[in-house]
Formats: sequence, structure tokens, C-alpha cells
Amino acid sequence: MVIALVICIVIILILGMKLYLMKKAAREIAGEYEKRMQLDSNTLIGISCHDKDMKRLANDINRTLKEVRQAYHRYREGDREMKMAVTNISHDLRTPLTAICGYLSFIKKLDKSEELERYFDIIEDRALYMKKLTEELFEYSVIISSETNVEKEDVWMNRLLEDCIMEHYAVLVEKGIALEVDITEERIMRRVNGAQLERVFSNLISNALKYSDGDLRIAMTDEGIITFSNKAEALDKLHIEKLFDRFYTVESARNSTGLGLSIARKFVEENDGVITAEYDDDRLTITIEFS
Repeated sequence: MVIALVICIVIILILGMKLYLMKKAAREIAGEYEKRMQLDSNTLIGISCHDKDMKRLANDINRTLKEVRQAYHRYREGDREMKMAVTNISHDLRTPLTAICGYLSFIKKLDKSEELERYFDIIEDRALYMKKLTEELFEYSVIISSETNVEKEDVWMNRLLEDCIMEHYAVLVEKGIALEVDITEERIMRRVNGAQLERVFSNLISNALKYSDGDLRIAMTDEGIITFSNKAEALDKLHIEKLFDRFYTVESARNSTGLGLSIARKFVEENDGVITAEYDDDRLTITIEFS
């Protein structure tokens, strides 16, 4: 009886030790897996346990990791080649389109019939739109292809926003858009890239020029939260969900390339900010907040 009890205790101890080692191996695998997924490394998962089942599990995970890494590298290389192709194609298109626009401008000065004049106006309008699209496409492809770190500095947000509004004031008045500005007198400082943030504000004002039904309210709170709000009956909640997508445009936005808000989102996120869009009571509100 005593011998049987001793044997049971020994078996329990062995099983307990085996269970402990397996749990330790499982924790090692989980920890190593998390590290390998975060690092671009070819190092494989290793465990201290000699249990054949746990080693088989580690080997299976290593094989999957190799396949994931290979697929990721193929995607990254293909993505890089695609960005370079878009950059090169858009760059090559800019030169002939610039020449076409120049010749059209010259031809329009010549004597011609009223009907021919109308056709040339249509051609020029389309050519200018294509030129604008290729220029923005080229700029966007350069932006998304850049892997350099964003240089940041302490920026006086109030002043930057006010300067940008003043630069666009004449265009807003010309388009008949009633402007309302409510910027806090508190000095709001953020560590961002000033040139990128200026481009963000400019793109959002340009967006209002496309979608606004006649008004634009720009505000900055004491907490540094910035909002651009305007009436836009042509939009709906489905449009809002896609507003920051590349090349997405609304039919009412004539000659829009669909890149302005996409660039704005990229710049905001590169500066550790968040940009969102809401649509309520036929009113579009875009909000920006930096940490």
C-alpha cells in the first residue's frame, strides 16, 4: 500500500513537472511570437522545453512566420515599385499637358467661329483638370513614397491658422462663402511640422470651396481642438465614411481630384494627430486634434 502511494506521488510529481514545463514553453512561444511579429527580423522562435509536441508547435509557428515574412516582403517591394511607377508616370504626363495648355491658350487668341470657341473652352477646361490631377497625383505619390522622418518644431497654432485663413479670404469672398472665425486667444502650441499643418488647413478650406452651400465656420478651442464646419446638403453619411479615401469625389465637387483630404489625413497622422469627419443636420464638420 505504501509502495503504491509512493508510486502515485512520483507520477503526480512527474506529471506536475511536465505540465509546468509545457506551460513555461507555451509562455515562451507566446512571448517570442509577439516579439517576432513586431520586429522585421529573420530570427525564429526558440524554446527551452524538450517536449516533442511543444517543439513541433514551435516549428509549425516558425514555418508560418517565414511564409508571412516572405509575403510581407513581396508586398512591400510591389508597393514600392507601384509608388515609383505612379510617380514616374505622373511626372511624365505633366510636361505634355503643360505644353497642351500653352498651345490652347495661344489658339484661343486667334480668330475663330463662336462654335469653335466653345469647343476650345471645353478642351481647355478638361486639359487644365488633367494637369491639376497629374500635379496632385505626382505630389501625393512623392508624399507617400517618402520614408524620411518628419521634422517637427514648436508651432503657434493660432497664428498659423489665422495666416492660412487670410491667404484664402479673397477666394472665399469671390465664391460667396460667408466666413465665421472663432479662434481662442489662448496661445496654443504644438510640436508639429509647420509646412505640413499649413497644407492641412489649406486643403480643408479648399474642401469647403467644393462642398459648402455658402458658409464656413473655422474654430479653435482653448484645448487646441480645430474644427472646419459648413453646410453641405449634397453630402450624406455614406460620403462621409469615404471622404478621406484616395481619389474619392462627390459628384457636386467639380474638378476635384479626391486627393486633398487624403493628404490632409496623412499629414495629421504623421504629426501624431487625429482627424475625423461628422455629418449632422446637413452640416459637415471636420475636427482635428493633436496630442
